[in-house]
Amino acid sequence: MPYDPHLADQMRAALHGRAGIVEKKMFGGYCWMLHGNMLCGVEVGRFMFRVGKELEATALARPGARPMDITGRPMKGFVWVNADDASRDVLVGWIDLAAVSYVGVLPAK
Repeated sequence: MPYDPHLADQMRAALHGRAGIVEKKMFGGYCWMLHGNMLCGVEVGRFMFRVGKELEATALARPGARPMDITGRPMKGFVWVNADDASRDVLVGWIDLAAVSYVGVLPAK
């Protein structure tokens, strides 16, 4: 999965100072893990967030969000967010949704 270095820098800045975050190179791009569980990532022109199946409809109602679909089948609980719809404050809000409401309550790996 190709990625945009500028978006990766934006994600790093938005995640700065959060405990339990580890950056990992995956699929040719970057993902960030929270206590060993995938939290978010970047691709060209968009961000990825793991929000869980229960929060997927809420997440998809936000501006710039759409289902994560790489193979023709949407991945439940994951969303893409258009980079143009994700200012720093918006990006932090997405991280909070994913980290506090879903990934942060999963057992650590």
